[in-house]
Amino acid sequence: MEYLFKSWDRVEKKIGRNNLFIFLDFDGTLAPIALTPKKAVLPKEVKQLLERMSENPRVRLAFISGRRLEDLKSKVGIKNAIYSGNHGLELSGPKIKFKPALPVRYQMIIGRIKRELDRKTFCIRGVLVEDKGLTLSLHYRLVKSRDIAGLKKIFQETAAPYLVNSKIKVQPGKRVIEVRPPVEWDKGRVVLWLLEKNFFASKNAGVMPIYIGDDVIDEDAFRVIKNKGLAIFVGKPKKSYARYYLKDHNEVRNFLERILVRYHGRISEGKRAV
Repeated sequence: MEYLFKSWDRVEKKIGRNNLFIFLDFDGTLAPIALTPKKAVLPKEVKQLLERMSENPRVRLAFISGRRLEDLKSKVGIKNAIYSGNHGLELSGPKIKFKPALPVRYQMIIGRIKRELDRKTFCIRGVLVEDKGLTLSLHYRLVKSRDIAGLKKIFQETAAPYLVNSKIKVQPGKRVIEVRPPVEWDKGRVVLWLLEKNFFASKNAGVMPIYIGDDVIDEDAFRVIKNKGLAIFVGKPKKSYARYYLKDHNEVRNFLERILVRYHGRISEGKRAV
């Protein structure tokens, strides 16, 4: 992986004069990781920056997260943007609205797993079992290190009967384990679907997709973006489909500011970049 700012001249040249389709994760990318999902807050200056970028018809913003759609929209609050919740299972935006009709049986399984996890993890401090409607998250950021192995064993034993028959899918993330429906749909597929829609009025310029995320769950999107645009990982460099990395959410803001400066006069006439 290359440090993006060290390679800025090359990155800037690649961006060129294209329309920009910027896909952004939320937790750990736009907002600092919080102890619990509810406590995560989008910094005011980042929201102002995103609002200015969203004014340009040549820049399209899409927020893609594991959060529930309505939760994501309330956390970000940018008008005319595209929102994708539950890892792409929910979509909302200008002329877009999508939510799959999952079998009642799957909904029952999710409810059963949640009840079992609530009961079995009751005595483990710091556990949060979050029912997100279409998916389920077992958060253990606040769990003591000595209890994590036991917690994971409980999860595996609870999920095993449903995994054997492919009734659910399981995906680990940063201090979280996700239960999802057994469908072939992820952040990468939703990114490709959105790119095919081509939301830009200007047909003379090409479209440069940029995906920024901080978790293993973002690898599906990095994989489909890497040969089409910019795949940017947030955090310490590691093995990834992303070619570039930024150190933290503050550097993500810095990157977006540079984009704003580059598109100055097109993003918001008469306004100075941050």
